[in-house]
Amino acid sequence: MLDIVEEHACHGGVQRIYRHDSRAIGLPMRFSAYLPPQAAHTRVPALFYLAGLTCTEETFAIKAGAQRFAAQHGIALISPDTSPRGAGVEGESASWDFGAGAGFYVDATEAPWSKHYRMGSYVVDELRETVLAELPVEGGKLGVFGHSMGGHGALTLALRNPGIYRSVSAFAPIAAPMRCPWGEKAFSGYLGADRETWKQYDASELVARAGGAKFAEGILIDQGLSDQFLPTQLNPDVFEAACRAAGQPLTLRRHAGYDHGYYFIQSFIEDHIRHHARILGCTD
Repeated sequence: MLDIVEEHACHGGVQRIYRHDSRAIGLPMRFSAYLPPQAAHTRVPALFYLAGLTCTEETFAIKAGAQRFAAQHGIALISPDTSPRGAGVEGESASWDFGAGAGFYVDATEAPWSKHYRMGSYVVDELRETVLAELPVEGGKLGVFGHSMGGHGALTLALRNPGIYRSVSAFAPIAAPMRCPWGEKAFSGYLGADRETWKQYDASELVARAGGAKFAEGILIDQGLSDQFLPTQLNPDVFEAACRAAGQPLTLRRHAGYDHGYYFIQSFIEDHIRHHARILGCTD
């Protein structure tokens, strides 16, 4: 059962924040949902947006300016929180890049995180099933995209579940987390010391092992060249090389002057909505 926490008219549709009790997480979870005007009359395609470190379910809805373009194409926008809240794990709020606000869209296997930090299953299974059951969304027309940690989540969850998501894109994703400090910290804490187990959540490893194109109509990535995290954390070149070797179509656009924040996302969000709309068969 969904509880509406907030509701706002927006571009002819409605922007809501929902709360529900999650079986996968074992705690209450919140997510945002933008329903375009077309959803008042029929089921619509949906894009799941996964946000980055420190963000919540509200960040994308407030900062990205995506609703205007979603309304034009008749697409719902769904964005979950970035981690469980109130899990009571000692130290979960001690650092900004691990624990609360930093679930990394994995299913933790290491105690004490494994009890509640199951964001991979939550997003792919429970949240999707809840949305399809409770909202006017068409289950056969789903896409996923995200930013930074959420870009990592979008790429990995899509590559692991191509039968669920028909389209995928990302802004400044952590594209090879096994090779960067953020990923090594998160994976060590959530998944343990065995680096072989990490590969199931590394987009560059997944696409290299795919044996061909999982997304024949292409993956879209935008990356700012003034991004402060580009030199040490993001590794788009590694993902680009893996796609090339695997025959996975990829459009990786590099933009001079743009950084890691939501001004960058605002600048190219229309292109991402259009990318998904084309693949999902939407019309303006």
